[in-house]
Amino acid sequence: MATTTTPEVKPAETKKAPISLTASAIAKVKETMAQQNPVPAGLRVGVVGGGCSGFSYSMQFENGAGMMDKVFDMDGLKVYVDATSVMYLNGCVVDYVETLEGAGFKFENPNVKSTCGCGSSFSV
Repeated sequence: MATTTTPEVKPAETKKAPISLTASAIAKVKETMAQQNPVPAGLRVGVVGGGCSGFSYSMQFENGAGMMDKVFDMDGLKVYVDATSVMYLNGCVVDYVETLEGAGFKFENPNVKSTCGCGSSFSV
């Protein structure tokens, strides 16, 4: 009598995004994307050289992932992050805020200590 063993199948691990967007940020991005023609596939978030701490954040619509991109689904919104930016964005939270002074996306990154007081925000 032959015995067979079935290999244990582990569920696929889902990659935890290094960055998170609040519900209001996701809603605003989706709203703005819907107004584009053609509608983009998702949002690219990254870190680029410049700014008072040596880096600044970038956000732009994207039509697809690049070869070195990590792609994350955030409530139906595809977010593309290049491999270099992943390490700088670890733990970062992006929020969309509206105040009397204006509206924009605000980045809260626990890895960055801003000494100039300028904050990290993008206006719409």
